[in-house]
Amino acid sequence: MINVNRITDIFFDLDHTLWDFEKNSALTFELIFNKLNCKVEVEKFLANYNPINQSCWKLYRENKISEKELRLQRLIQTFNSMNIQIKEKKLKEISNLYIENLSKFTNLFEGANDLLKHLKKNYRLHIITNGFHKVQNFKIKNSGLRPYFNFIFTAEKVGFKKPHPKIFETAMNNAGSTPYSSLMIGDSFEADIKGALKLGMQALHFNSHNEPEHKSCTIRYSLKDIKQIFE
Repeated sequence: MINVNRITDIFFDLDHTLWDFEKNSALTFELIFNKLNCKVEVEKFLANYNPINQSCWKLYRENKISEKELRLQRLIQTFNSMNIQIKEKKLKEISNLYIENLSKFTNLFEGANDLLKHLKKNYRLHIITNGFHKVQNFKIKNSGLRPYFNFIFTAEKVGFKKPHPKIFETAMNNAGSTPYSSLMIGDSFEADIKGALKLGMQALHFNSHNEPEHKSCTIRYSLKDIKQIFE
């Protein structure tokens, strides 16, 4: 149960929490495949790509692969899983076009603006994201989210990725908050929830992509339901 009375600062994850990564990613690949005249069915590609991408991000969080490896490996593994042969030069072109175009799409989860407008009246709002600094800032700016947030913390700038305690500590120190008065809202149990709870922050799991249920903190499945907690 969230104790709203002690909260001064709310820290949000970005992808899969406010910014609709799956929808925007799909639109980006559709644009790229059309541009390069790739005869690949986007729906079939995404069915393979999305779980592979999540696995690669897990390895990246754990410092087992680099940013460069993440960007290429998720494509290599996806095309391999579809038995599609593709040259390395083309893979790199797709990877570069993906990063170049992803942040141009601006779809947010339903209720994102309503939630943020409501919370902004009473709390200081911030973002903590493992995404790449330049790309994440473009996403935030292009989707109209920037005015809601006091601080944007990216793992690339801080030097530590969620769930490492340093990224949460850095965020709270800069925001002038404490674990007691802070709430983390995110979609990843491993990165957002466990990381925040370990430091004594409150946490709210926005379970946007059907992670296993748990009893570690409050779980909600829509931003509208999250807003009701604060009404």
